[in-house]
Amino acid sequence: MSVFTSHSRGAIVRPVVDYEPPVVGTGPCAPALAASLHRPTNRARHLGQRTPDVAPPSDRFRHAAAFADAALRSVLEVIDRRRPVAQLRPLLACGLAETVGTFSRAAQVRQAAALLRRVRLQAADNEECAFEVSASYSRGPRTHAIACRVERVTAPRGERWQVVALHMG
Repeated sequence: MSVFTSHSRGAIVRPVVDYEPPVVGTGPCAPALAASLHRPTNRARHLGQRTPDVAPPSDRFRHAAAFADAALRSVLEVIDRRRPVAQLRPLLACGLAETVGTFSRAAQVRQAAALLRRVRLQAADNEECAFEVSASYSRGPRTHAIACRVERVTAPRGERWQVVALHMG
């Protein structure tokens, strides 16, 4: 587990505490509990209340969401050694791609591939030029978290989205 942050002087890697409890044996009720936890529900619908009208997401939100999904999938594929590190360079801020590559080389051999499960975005400013992203991914029976910040940056070929901070748990 590490935190990757891009700064003007390069990337910084700081280890974080492994807070996940050890895996326990599965009992007869474990699959039913897991299925009930992942079933989508709408509390207002069950209570007979009308849900408030929500404005559709903006174009920037949709573009940032698509970018964040693709970037996080690419990061997980690099860590699993299914994709070369060079493919991360356009997606991540200066130094982060090399840090993820170093992390993937230092990581233990994985038994199962990481699968991105859910991605959520929250605008970090009113202009929607930056978004805080939280996501979950699974590796075998375990579920992990990943978070990042994506920002709209100016590049030689125009504006584009880029991951400027990355945290994997």
